[in-house]
Amino acid sequence: MANYQFSLQLFTLREEAEKDFLKTLEKVSILGYQGVEFAGYGGLTASRLKKELDRLGLKASSSHVPIAMLENELDKVIEYQQIIGSRHIACPVLPADRRSKEDYYELIPILNDIGQKCHEAGITLSYHNHDFELVDLDNGKKPLELLLDETNPEWVKAEFDVYWLTKAGEDPVQWLKRYEGRTPLVHLKDMTTDGEMFFAELGTGGVNLDGVLNQGEQSNVEWFVVEQDRSRRSPFESIEISMNYLKNKQLITN
Repeated sequence: MANYQFSLQLFTLREEAEKDFLKTLEKVSILGYQGVEFAGYGGLTASRLKKELDRLGLKASSSHVPIAMLENELDKVIEYQQIIGSRHIACPVLPADRRSKEDYYELIPILNDIGQKCHEAGITLSYHNHDFELVDLDNGKKPLELLLDETNPEWVKAEFDVYWLTKAGEDPVQWLKRYEGRTPLVHLKDMTTDGEMFFAELGTGGVNLDGVLNQGEQSNVEWFVVEQDRSRRSPFESIEISMNYLKNKQLITN
């Protein structure tokens, strides 16, 4: 397997980060993650956050930025990314009132416009999926297919979430192959096999992680982003188990 980079989506540690943002970053670094994907910045200025990341030896792999902010505050978003050294922005989730067939068609030129401006600034825009984008529209096409097939591949990429793809009955490896070269970010997650389809630590569930990781090099994945939306353990214990899985696979050596 290739020498990938692995970051942690900080939504996993949202309660811990709210209590002490910098201490949370420090623990992520100590466990061996090479970067973090942001879902908020702890109220820090970009220059202060960059200083703290450098101190901790962490990279800003990417940031999740709500679609409304991308539509209305894109210049500020781009400037912040440039300062902290993040080359990737991902649209994390569509609001519930923007998920109709008409909404998806209206979103296509919006993503193209945002993606073009990001591209011109040296930043990549990706769309992060859940399972609701994998339900057929009345034209027989899935919303995720529509958004990727109808947008400019140079301007709009994908951040496939392998948990949500699997939960929707899809094969994440086939999606990576289908959109090969268009997936700089991948959310690496596992799912319990007890019938509850609950979020699981890497290597403890039934998602085809080996297939995803093996496909990553051919698909030009830059960052595998570990996320566990909810945990039956403490979140810190969960991300340590997932890190140990990556180390046992010899994907991370530090």
